[in-house]
Amino acid sequence: MNISAEGLVDAAQYMASPNCDQRPRGTAIELVVIHNISLPPGVFGGAAVIDLFLNRLDPAAHPYFADVAALRVSAHFFVRRDGALLQFVPCTMRAWHAGQSMWNGRERCNDFSIGIELEGADDVAYSEAQYAGLGKLAGALYARYPIVASVGHSDIAPGRKTDPGPHFAWPRYFQHVTKNN
Repeated sequence: MNISAEGLVDAAQYMASPNCDQRPRGTAIELVVIHNISLPPGVFGGAAVIDLFLNRLDPAAHPYFADVAALRVSAHFFVRRDGALLQFVPCTMRAWHAGQSMWNGRERCNDFSIGIELEGADDVAYSEAQYAGLGKLAGALYARYPIVASVGHSDIAPGRKTDPGPHFAWPRYFQHVTKNN
């Protein structure tokens, strides 16, 4: 898996999200933030997550969508249950995934992080294909950028966020990262 100078991953299907902007000048990419998402909650597959990140989610398509369709959010990557990798924002750009957040005393984690969404929910185990795909991606990110840590969304926004949830196996993740770095 290779990452271009522009921050695009050759193994990912790229769909440009408008929900991004420039990172602050001179800011290094130091953090991987792992999230989970499913739309509607607990429903996997389909195009709803893609549509959310591309600002085309139909609020009338499902009752839950009425509350989230107007959000302007994104992540750099989305890993589906089968391990398929999608990219919405180049790594060199700031994706809008972390919201109000803090890590090691630094606020605004979007400025210095890569956001990876796993297709999932807090109460559902992740698939082996997801761990394998996530490990390959994270290994490539660690090799390309001066990343010093991987954290969950819950770690940088405690009390506000709970993902990737108790079913995310951190040792399994790091085993895959080490194998691919």
